[in-house]
Amino acid sequence: MKMHKFKILLAAVFGLTSLAGAAQAQTGPDTVYQITPYVWATGVGGDIRPRSGAGTVSISKSFSDLIKDLDAAFFISAYARHGNLVFMGDLSTSSSSREGTVPPGVDAKGKLRQTSVTALAGYRVAQTPDATFAILGGVRHWRVRAEVDVPLAGLSASRSVNFTDPIIAARANFQIAPGWSSLLYADVGGFGVGSRVTAQLLGTVNYQLRENAFLSVGYRHLHVDYRRSGTRFDMRMSGPIIGATLRF
Repeated sequence: MKMHKFKILLAAVFGLTSLAGAAQAQTGPDTVYQITPYVWATGVGGDIRPRSGAGTVSISKSFSDLIKDLDAAFFISAYARHGNLVFMGDLSTSSSSREGTVPPGVDAKGKLRQTSVTALAGYRVAQTPDATFAILGGVRHWRVRAEVDVPLAGLSASRSVNFTDPIIAARANFQIAPGWSSLLYADVGGFGVGSRVTAQLLGTVNYQLRENAFLSVGYRHLHVDYRRSGTRFDMRMSGPIIGATLRF
């Protein structure tokens, strides 16, 4: 996908919606906008191979391990609803340097830079005074640069890939007590169009600090398995999440 298309997807995040959005079941305003910067204390596990014959680096790191090697990270999501129409978007970007091994256990260094942009649109198909349920569809665009160095063998390889996955998603909100709500979100996609598969699970508990401000804590898991032309990017990112939502 060319750069101007990626910029269009990036802009959609700020015009659309939210994975970590702390939203109560909506029975009030007909139009709602939310924006949620968040922190994701993710651990990483999986395999990286920049190109065929370069060797595959296996990584299994907790967040406490990764924070030492984190170069930069930025996470933000957005949510919009008009009547029963629902729009969502998410931007996640990070850059890390990590150590791992390549068969048969030789030390290697890997550098991973990833950006994912998700844009979704859908419809709120069910609503009660204490719950809502929406079905959505859209895309997740990835930009990934992987580098692998094997000092003992004198090998070094790197490659950048861009691909876009179609995804389908479901989002449910529940009012659990005055001022408290919960959010459940799941998506799946890829289907061989971009990656083999991408999937995500998110669950949060949300507290209403004031009329237009919420605090969310929960857990997020994101998986992508991309394999093409000798390049392999099979990663699982999981960990606690905390976000602060502003509603307009």
